[in-house]
Amino acid sequence: MTAEPDWAERRLHFVGIGGCGMSGLALVARSRGATVTGSDRRDAPVLARLREQGIGVVVGHHTGSVPSGSELIYSSAVGPGNPERVRGRELGLPERRRGTLLAELAAERRCIAVAGTHGKTTTAAMIVHALRGGGVQTAYIIGADLLDTGRSADWGTAEWVVVETDESDRSLLELRPEVAVLTNVELEHVNAYRSRAELDDVFRAFLAQAGETVLWNRPEVRSLGSSTAHTFDAPAPALQPGGSRFSWRGREVALRVPGAHNARNAAAALEASALAGADPDLAAAALAGFTGTARRLQRLGATPSGATVYDDYAHHPTEVRCTLEAARTVAPETLVAVLEPHSYARVGMMAAAFGAALAVADVAVVLDVVQAGSEDGPPVPASLIADAARAAGCATVVEAPDLEAAELCLEMLLRRGDVCVTMGFVKIERLAQRLTAGHVA
Repeated sequence: MTAEPDWAERRLHFVGIGGCGMSGLALVARSRGATVTGSDRRDAPVLARLREQGIGVVVGHHTGSVPSGSELIYSSAVGPGNPERVRGRELGLPERRRGTLLAELAAERRCIAVAGTHGKTTTAAMIVHALRGGGVQTAYIIGADLLDTGRSADWGTAEWVVVETDESDRSLLELRPEVAVLTNVELEHVNAYRSRAELDDVFRAFLAQAGETVLWNRPEVRSLGSSTAHTFDAPAPALQPGGSRFSWRGREVALRVPGAHNARNAAAALEASALAGADPDLAAAALAGFTGTARRLQRLGATPSGATVYDDYAHHPTEVRCTLEAARTVAPETLVAVLEPHSYARVGMMAAAFGAALAVADVAVVLDVVQAGSEDGPPVPASLIADAARAAGCATVVEAPDLEAAELCLEMLLRRGDVCVTMGFVKIERLAQRLTAGHVA
């Protein structure tokens, strides 16, 4: 932990400021006294919130938006050919990854850093909730808004900070956390890693830089840490509509967020919060009030026909399966899954796994595959996933080329008692919002 410097003389320009991770960092930098500006490719409610805090934001990426004398902060979704990044290089401005700025801030507090392929956002949010419930105030910077605060970041004056890491660009290696949590390990960013072994090496190096480590109690995860690591699990949780119950250190923990994966996330959160000094009894009890984070099986409302709509960030087969299995606990008449696949490389490698995951649902609607920003090469058809879902036994599979076609299909399909889960992270959230516009579940 280092002394907190004066940020009043700094000018930061965020390229891609509308992302949850970027917007949270921008708000923290503004609260520290920095002059903050930014841009994003499309308008969104988060931009209005940033403007309310005195941050100058423009829609679209333009060379004229780059202030002289600024530091350019960019997200991993913004490539080097972005007009503002090009202009920044012409002006000789320093460029910094989002993860680099996160590591700079994290070094100023006692840090809990959450890593892993899946569950990082929810686990980090649960740690915040457990710490505060257990008597330890904390700042946080994570990848989605907490539903109970409406913010993805909060700095304040707390001794601790909880952050969510990013392995896709290896920026997690810039962190030196006091407590590191590793939720699980799977190869997801297939354009960034040549093999699972390469990903393992990155996580191993990250854990070696931490004071204490909290690892999922699985051989493939434990092997990446030291023999002194703390382990977590939530074997055989009692699943119920809208939540679960499980035992942690002899204490019964009740959750309002569904799914066995969330019970494991909660167990990880409780281990980490205990290491940071939270009262275990109070922390465990506090999780009963955890309401979740945005776009993690978030209940948005109902369609005019009475179907309940949930929205989720899932874009990997494991995430799709866990999300749909959690939605099953709500006991729907019909479970309808809507997937916006992302990344030609990911779909090409994992189409069969995507299909098997979608088969948890009764009906699957598959949109066209969205190209990842850094990808070259020919498009990959969504039919790869649709055919795999049919082969895996999904009763009804529909291919919809875009959001409009999917919306028309769902308006005909959905009935009272059904549950519809939209999944993906580019445009799919807009579909969920349109389906529920003006209606409450």
